[in-house]
Amino acid sequence: MCGIVGAVSKKNIVPILIEGLKRLEYRGYDSCGVAVHQDGELRRARSTARVAELDVNIATDKVQGGTGIAHTRWATHGAPAVHNAHPHFSHGPKAREGSAGRIALVHNGIIENHDELRAELIAKGYAFTSQTDTEVIAHLVDHLYDGDLLDAVQRACLHLKGAYAIAVFCRDEPNRVIGAREGSPLVLGIGTGDRAGDHFLASDAMALAGVTDQIVYLEEGDVVDLQLGKVWITQRNAEGRYAAAQREVRTVHAHSGAAELGPYRHYMQKEIFEQPKAIADTLDAVNGISPELFGDGAYSIFKNIDSVLILACGTSYYSGSTAKYWLESIAKIPTSVEIASEYRYRDSVPNPRTLVVTISQSGETADTIAALKHARSLGMTHTLTVCNVSTSAMVRECELAYITRAGVEIGVASTKAFTTQLVGLFLLTLALAQVRGHLSDEQEAEHLKALRHLPVAVQAVLALEPQVIAWSEEFARKENALFLGRGLHYPIALEGALKLKEISYIHAEAYPAGELKHGPLALVTAAMPVVTVAPNDALLEKLKSNLQEVRARGGELFVFADGDSRIESSEGLHVIRMPEHYGALSPILHVVPLQLLAYHTACARGTDVDKPRNLAKSVTVE
Repeated sequence: MCGIVGAVSKKNIVPILIEGLKRLEYRGYDSCGVAVHQDGELRRARSTARVAELDVNIATDKVQGGTGIAHTRWATHGAPAVHNAHPHFSHGPKAREGSAGRIALVHNGIIENHDELRAELIAKGYAFTSQTDTEVIAHLVDHLYDGDLLDAVQRACLHLKGAYAIAVFCRDEPNRVIGAREGSPLVLGIGTGDRAGDHFLASDAMALAGVTDQIVYLEEGDVVDLQLGKVWITQRNAEGRYAAAQREVRTVHAHSGAAELGPYRHYMQKEIFEQPKAIADTLDAVNGISPELFGDGAYSIFKNIDSVLILACGTSYYSGSTAKYWLESIAKIPTSVEIASEYRYRDSVPNPRTLVVTISQSGETADTIAALKHARSLGMTHTLTVCNVSTSAMVRECELAYITRAGVEIGVASTKAFTTQLVGLFLLTLALAQVRGHLSDEQEAEHLKALRHLPVAVQAVLALEPQVIAWSEEFARKENALFLGRGLHYPIALEGALKLKEISYIHAEAYPAGELKHGPLALVTAAMPVVTVAPNDALLEKLKSNLQEVRARGGELFVFADGDSRIESSEGLHVIRMPEHYGALSPILHVVPLQLLAYHTACARGTDVDKPRNLAKSVTVE
């Protein structure tokens, strides 16, 4: 989602701001902009095109300076248009004639009370040129400014309700940038070497890769003052007063720039084919099953819980839904899975002996973090996260963690993050089963053998790509699709439908196959392809009956079947055979051809695979 970069430097900072925005492009955005302090005034360039085009505009207009902020915006309030793009300038009643304004500001998050603040500021003579909630903050800081930008931002934050990370500078105070965060991530970068004395802000440490590896993760309520050679962090207490705060400086080796595509057409295709390595890396340190895989003290926590609550959104929710089957069948522990964005807005029955498990690729998913905090407020303090970013807010918020090693995932539609999440959740299942006395030494050895063979098994599934491409040509001409699965493969059908609609814009739904007769069968015609996940498990014969129901109504079936499932291709029934049946871990294999089907269908339809419309990679607002 939205990205922030800011800096105070002895040198022209614009190249670093632009490079930082490029590193954040994978999050998804619909406009971008840069503002600097130049010749005693605010200067900016904004665009609804890509960062590369913004860079050209900056060079043409000769925008440069040592103090600046930059932003990529994913539209929430107001359409994707230049006048809504960040940075925003204040336009106050005391503005100098012909001046561009006094305050420049960028913002991630949502200000919930922006309407009432807007009305108050209009009454005070402020003019609004956008529909954004962000412009309200710029005007509010301007209104409160009395010669000290830090004081103005601190006081402004007391008026804001919602989530925000902001970076601000003032025309009247060169070489100074103020940052603040509440509910949205923001990091401070400390310059070293030839950049000693320079200081940086970003929404993600990746934006500062190659500039500095000395990173401070700001905490809730922090306001940071960046000046040349000086950094000052304050934090707001419960009474609304600010006091100096100390924060740990960490060495963070972020990835320096986007990965090379190599022989692949898109990052999504590359990431699908990186799954064998991502799974192997995620399992690299696993020599046996132990609660300590999840952190110190995990054994005592696991010993004292009697249920699991999984909180997640989107693709991560489907990985949690798959894990529910494992946790209840292998670890014998009652498990519920909640959509994080819904959980904290309903009455629930808390149980202090519940292990609250959050799942997030980025570790910054706003809905999931809010749901986690809500669960804790209800007295459920045993928390664990399965996450791909070790330095993320989610990891810092939880007692325990399993860090997947999928590497940077640039394509908006998650692939390798999903399969590595499943690996982490399966390890959690085995650890809980062990503590609860449901995992023998023989069973542990069998599961470990299957896990270690997973990279080879996934590689064999990837070899099916040519057959999937042939199917995708049929799907590209459709506008609707139905996905079916049973048991622990039902969430995999849901994930397959999500992938198809995310990147090809084909409407797709998923159902448990047994539910066909309860409504979805009314949709089945020759124009509605029906994709079926058909492993050779205890539900196979039931599933075959469901397939016959589709065929009897003229529906066309596309079945991913295990080799020994005895489902044969015939008219209207197309079968791709999976290399092997994989027992409890079968969902990890069966999701891979669904990823390939979505990817190649999107390619055939000519959509923007890596940056699908209206979507963002890291959802940092509700």
